[in-house]
Amino acid sequence: MKFDARSLSPKENYKLLIGSIIPRPIAFVTTKGADGTINAAPFSFFTVASSHPPQLLIAVQKTDQGEKDTAKNILLTKEYVIHIVSEEIVEAVNETAAPLAYGESELERTNLTLIDSDLINVPAVAEAKIRFELKLTQHIELETADLLIGEVIRYHVADELEESFRIDADGLNAIARLAGNDYAKIGEIFTIARPTK
Repeated sequence: MKFDARSLSPKENYKLLIGSIIPRPIAFVTTKGADGTINAAPFSFFTVASSHPPQLLIAVQKTDQGEKDTAKNILLTKEYVIHIVSEEIVEAVNETAAPLAYGESELERTNLTLIDSDLINVPAVAEAKIRFELKLTQHIELETADLLIGEVIRYHVADELEESFRIDADGLNAIARLAGNDYAKIGEIFTIARPTK
């Protein structure tokens, strides 16, 4: 099958993209609103943008009403926390995807625990095995999304997961996003050496 992307509807393009670009890591993001409310939401348009300095990128899709709460809050405070979603918290994280009104905290739908961050004023979720405290460095506004690039200023990694700056993938037990209501666990891991010449 061949498709001309320009002739497809936004929904058709979305379905082809999220069904093809798999698995996608999930950024579980906490932010603070103007009224102090803590917002939490998952995003699977998420990746590493740079390692020097360490920067992460999330793309927050806009709604018919405009910017999502996460984007609004990040643009307001310039601070946020990204958590890696493990199997142990994925159901709670899914609950935070509910479309609530601005000023309502999605975390109230869960049993997740908020704790203070070290270097920013946005709290984090204690149950996450890995989290990053970030400061916004760049905002690129697309027609239907906000690209948000933030610099990692503090890593939090569960003690049992890290040795010599290497992360134990099995211990992390990260969950990835597929399409629709589907998620994936990391399956069989294999190694292929990179060419040296």
